[in-house]
Amino acid sequence: MFDHLKEIYYVAWADLRFMRHTMVNVLIMSLMAPLLYLLAFGYGMGRGIITEGVSYIAFIVPGIVALTALSASFSSTSSRMNVQRLYYRSFDEMMLGPLRLSSIVIGKSILGVVRGLISCLIIFAIGMMLTSELQFTPLFVLCMIVSCLTFSLLGETAALLAKTHQSMSTFSTLIILPMTFLCGTFFSIGSMPEWLRMVLYALPLTYSSTSMRESALGWSFSVASLAMLVAFGIAFYLANIYLLKTRRV
Repeated sequence: MFDHLKEIYYVAWADLRFMRHTMVNVLIMSLMAPLLYLLAFGYGMGRGIITEGVSYIAFIVPGIVALTALSASFSSTSSRMNVQRLYYRSFDEMMLGPLRLSSIVIGKSILGVVRGLISCLIIFAIGMMLTSELQFTPLFVLCMIVSCLTFSLLGETAALLAKTHQSMSTFSTLIILPMTFLCGTFFSIGSMPEWLRMVLYALPLTYSSTSMRESALGWSFSVASLAMLVAFGIAFYLANIYLLKTRRV
């Protein structure tokens, strides 16, 4: 167990050092879009609107936090691995070392988790200054950690499947962009047509938004949503192990 943790640390160390030297750029890239969404939807469109018993600004802040977890965790992991695989070719060298595949998968996800948590905490802190309806609870922190880990593992999957840099752009356009606007981040998916709701429930951001919103607003918490988010994380983890094991990198 201790050896496994050491391997994870060794894999994650270089990425965390990289993030340390680029922290300002990381924060700007991670926070710009969520802050614009918060201003545009929260104040531009939602001022004075009540949604499901709370102010619209309180309703969308947890959704924007979930969106921040997706964008920050996914982009940091996928872009870092993509550069290492396709440009520097340093990922191949790491694969030749005596490391467990599970250590590589978990270690490479740490960058996304750390960056995602930092960005999420900043956005939520700003949200708490804007409205007193939000609650910072241990359950909310748990949802943030699970979300960041799940989306970081998704970033690994995308990076391992990508054959070119253009492939990552295509994946983001077809998968990440629709999730950004449709998975309950800015509105309740209960208002969507039933056929579309079925599609949205097949996407992990839906469960992240639901879990964070319920835990942050003190609503009745759906354990099933958090369990589904964990299930997505496990599925991405197993997919990454399979891709590494078959050397499709």
